[in-house]
Amino acid sequence: MTAKKNHSKKLTTQSSVNSAIKSICDIMRRSNCASALQYVPELTWLLFLRILDEREMREIDEAKAVGTEFTPSLTSPYRWQDWAAPTGAKRRQLQNSTLGAFLHFVNDQLLPHLRGLHEHPQATARQKVISEILSSVERVRIDTERNLLDVIDKVHDLTDQAIDPTHVFPLSQVYEGLLLKMGEKNNDGGQFFTPREVIRILVQTINPRYGETIYDPCCGTGGFLIEAFKHLRDTLGDQATADQLETLSHRTLYGREKENLVYPIALANLVLHGVDEPHLWHGNTLTSNEVYGGLFQNAGTLYNIILTNPPFGGKEGPEAQTRFAYKTGATQVLFLQHVIDSLKPGGRCGIVLDEGLLFRTNETAFVQTKRKLLDECDLWALVSLPSGAFVNAGAGVKTNLLFFTRGQPTQRIWYFDLSDIKVGKKSPLTAEHFAPFLQLLPNREDSDRSWTVSRADIEARGYDLKAVNPHRKTTGDERPPEEILEAIEKHGLEVANALKELRAVLV
Repeated sequence: MTAKKNHSKKLTTQSSVNSAIKSICDIMRRSNCASALQYVPELTWLLFLRILDEREMREIDEAKAVGTEFTPSLTSPYRWQDWAAPTGAKRRQLQNSTLGAFLHFVNDQLLPHLRGLHEHPQATARQKVISEILSSVERVRIDTERNLLDVIDKVHDLTDQAIDPTHVFPLSQVYEGLLLKMGEKNNDGGQFFTPREVIRILVQTINPRYGETIYDPCCGTGGFLIEAFKHLRDTLGDQATADQLETLSHRTLYGREKENLVYPIALANLVLHGVDEPHLWHGNTLTSNEVYGGLFQNAGTLYNIILTNPPFGGKEGPEAQTRFAYKTGATQVLFLQHVIDSLKPGGRCGIVLDEGLLFRTNETAFVQTKRKLLDECDLWALVSLPSGAFVNAGAGVKTNLLFFTRGQPTQRIWYFDLSDIKVGKKSPLTAEHFAPFLQLLPNREDSDRSWTVSRADIEARGYDLKAVNPHRKTTGDERPPEEILEAIEKHGLEVANALKELRAVLV
């Protein structure tokens, strides 16, 4: 078998690609996929199978050119070229058969076959990936056979070969833009996304190097792992050897994700970006309850680098808490303990944490976890982000970026303050906002936005790590609502106790 020519129209502008994507989504929206949380997962597996087929046809030709064998992951009639391509033999047979035969084949033969690939004794890593990407697809969501065929035909035309790479984003980047729609208004997908510039600044600051292992314990759609992969690939440049590229694609990136909706999307996203063997574990990181771990075999327990954004405000039960030294229901506190324990000596971490974790000193587990961080790691930088940094991802929580290295205790923390910058849906954080931080970081210089706090001062504040810029005059109460409410509650309790004591004296 040789690669077939793609005779579809060449997409030469970004608007033409966006238009093609929109036309697919429009069909899906009128076909029982009203929101992005419904049509993005459906488009994910269709797009993945199309790209997989294109890639494996190319790999077969490359193997023939050098006289070696290549065994494709799928065989007839389960390859895209058989059942989905307009000229495919299986598709022609089904369309010339009885009404509904095509939909019956997809639902009752194709999908069960793909979902079961990982159960084969000699299943390859790629077959396991295919199986997991299709793991939650029981049936096609698109309501009619005609609409499904229309979508398939448009997906068939939307491939990397059809996109002019000179002036247009590659398909992987187009797909990332599609994923962001899951975080738009009236959707609940924002919890799985971190703003792109926040990811980039974490990766740039931690600066992963070739040969280091990279881990995200709550990877969402894979943004941190993908950005780290691109950083390493760009660092290696055109001089990268085949062995280096193989290591980068097969033995560098590791992640975990709990949500059934998001796990397959993360796998597809990594594959679209060129990560042939994504090592993603499906299950609850905090309880270790596994849904599927077949892609995580031979993964270590300690890593050189961790890049992550734990969920804000989640609550965990006793099953998760028993696994940690400092017990609390606060998800982000347990994740911070997990992160510290998962770093190798000398390992580096860039993490997004909500401000509530930083300033709370009235709950034992919060204080103990922050003490653990400062005792076991050098927390060398902390960036205070604006309150609206995550608004496009559906969250208005005040957040901070923490950078630390495991192995030496913290002696001092260098702070950088961006909290006064006005950001919102139409004016997100940009690279320019972080430029002063990157300029001052090497020498940890003081400025109107930066200052250093000693370990002794942190301990005197009861391990309150919140950034309070000594150079900025405040005209009002700029504390986040959670902190204000906590202070009011504490003050109210003090007043109630005082009144109780006074009544006791008067009686």
